[in-house]
Amino acid sequence: MRTILTIVLLFTGLLVSGINSAMAQCAMCRISLENNVSNGEIGISGNLNLGILYLFALPYVLVGVIVLLWYRKSKENKQLESNIQR
Repeated sequence: MRTILTIVLLFTGLLVSGINSAMAQCAMCRISLENNVSNGEIGISGNLNLGILYLFALPYVLVGVIVLLWYRKSKENKQLESNIQR
């Protein structure tokens, strides 16, 4: 269990350390933003970047929650087994 927790923490640290480089956009989004900026709409670019980061991070958060729930359940099962053996 300790190794799984170490791997999850290491993976989370790597994910957080690369967040500055994740502020990129695909080619279609970039063209759309350039057209909007040339028309005077500047505020949409920040919202698009946040949306991209949200879509990027959501699967990792879901996997993290599933691992956490699995870890807690296995810990409860170990405690029940140890109580039964006594």
